Amino acid sequence: MSELRDLYQEVILDHNKRPRHFQVLAGASHRADGYNPLCGDRLTVYLQVEGGVVRGASFQGSGCAISKASASMMTDAVVGKSVEETHALFESFHRMVTADIDAPVEPGALGKLAVFAGVREFPARIKCASLAWHTLYAALRAGAETVSTEGAPPPAVAVETDGQR
Repeated sequence: MSELRDLYQEVILDHNKRPRHFQVLAGASHRADGYNPLCGDRLTVYLQVEGGVVRGASFQGSGCAISKASASMMTDAVVGKSVEETHALFESFHRMVTADIDAPVEPGALGKLAVFAGVREFPARIKCASLAWHTLYAALRAGAETVSTEGAPPPAVAVETDGQR
């Protein structure tokens, strides 16, 4: 577990200092705002979805290192994936970070994102790691409300393809 903890810390620091896709995405077809009142994290996720595929993803905002790193890695992970694959990735990530601390991590579906299993050791930080993901989920639903980590779990995704539901 020590190796995973070290990797977790290294990845978080790298993506916090040099976040990927940290910008407003020109031509975004979807966007949503997210807020974690416990930590003060605020971010906006932008997506360019064409033909049922996420062609571009970015984020902007401010937050703790875990929140920023999660958003950075998430935007890397979803580009090129179908909306359905993106939804499945959300579900896998959410299951992983909310699982019991002793639950095995299946890195196959999550790849590099499996490093966030380390957040389970710090229950107060799970919402920091999952904020970007819930905001992504809302963007795919084309929801106008701000997503909050203190609300009810998100409803099922209504898949939107080129403006059509």
